[in-house]
Amino acid sequence: MSSESGIFKRIDHVEIVPSDFEKSLAFYRHVLGFSAGERHAVNVPPLREIIYLSLGDTVLELLSVERPEKPPETPWRVGYRMMAIEVEDMEEALSSLAERDVRPTWGPMDLGGAKRAEITDPDGLGIELRQWG
Repeated sequence: MSSESGIFKRIDHVEIVPSDFEKSLAFYRHVLGFSAGERHAVNVPPLREIIYLSLGDTVLELLSVERPEKPPETPWRVGYRMMAIEVEDMEEALSSLAERDVRPTWGPMDLGGAKRAEITDPDGLGIELRQWG
């Protein structure tokens, strides 16, 4: 079925399994400005706890899992590559991140009509920063 039929509306949320739940929670809240919903204990091993984080109308579900395994370290593996966060002002965003010891892993680059940079979360998951216009 196609999305034109109105059956599929939007991406509801994206799940992330961090190696260190508390460290990643702090990063998304205090560095990127996500607000946190209620924490929920889950008794479905290896899943222990979940929390929903929101930024505008974007929602991440952070999952606390016993002994999570890291994927192979290759930037072009099959699967999701990175999420992108729109920023109002690239220089201001990068300056704010630098104050929290987060540096771009790529860029910033002017793409003609947009600026793009990349950072990583505490587990090295890619996050694109995009300033449109």
